[in-house]
Amino acid sequence: MVRRLLVACCLMAVCVTIHAGGLTCAIRWLRRSPTPELRFWTSTRLFVLVAIWIVLLHLVEISVWAVAYFSYGAMPDLQSALYFSAVTYTTTGYGDLVLPKEWRLDGGVEALTGILMCGWSTGFFFAIVNRLYEPQARSGTPANRSG
Repeated sequence: MVRRLLVACCLMAVCVTIHAGGLTCAIRWLRRSPTPELRFWTSTRLFVLVAIWIVLLHLVEISVWAVAYFSYGAMPDLQSALYFSAVTYTTTGYGDLVLPKEWRLDGGVEALTGILMCGWSTGFFFAIVNRLYEPQARSGTPANRSG
């Protein structure tokens, strides 16, 4: 059980590293890009690109868990491992595929990792939105006033 927990912690560390690297790349890209005007389509394009990037990061992280499940024989094939990992990482948990008894703790760690990474992504997305709209909020322009 301790060995399984160590494997799960290593997989979690890989996911944190992937996420940190991916968000660092996004920050560098955003800093190099000129701040877009507050127009609907310009802002929407930025949000869509950031959302796609974040989802791709999560898919890579899901794949890391899936490859581990398949490589260690916890899932019969890579397709099942990817499906199970996506369902677990997102905490959807359909229950149609389950890990062998000795792997169940790993599934729980994957779910906790998914919650943390999704929370981190949400915070990152909020920071972008906040940074984009903050200058107008400080200047008191009518475009950002609520109500």
